Amino acid sequence: MTLLLDTHVWFWSLQSPDELGKRCRTAVESPANELAVATISTLEQGQLISVNRIVFKGTLESWVRRGTAALGLKSVELSHPPAILAYDLPGTFHKDPADRMLLATAIHYDDPLVTADERLIA
Repeated sequence: MTLLLDTHVWFWSLQSPDELGKRCRTAVESPANELAVATISTLEQGQLISVNRIVFKGTLESWVRRGTAALGLKSVELSHPPAILAYDLPGTFHKDPADRMLLATAIHYDDPLVTADERLIA
């Protein structure tokens, strides 16, 4: 099964795996699962760096390269269908465009989104 990692799950998997819950860590580490990350997560990482909410060694480019290789991640590129769906989600949804895009990407590709974000889980 392909699992789409939320931005914070990707970050925690590499920088502080102890932040991951037991079920999440088991799913991420299972060889039965293929892991994916959406390119919107790279954009979100860049934004978090720019406001000093996260810090890591090297450049964003080198971190993404190392991080995708270390976890064997496949990249899910931005595309029009999930972008359209991002603002056509049912119910009341928060305004964060990255979260909208992540959820819409997971729905579009029918991949579970691995997240600790209660708003996305709901």
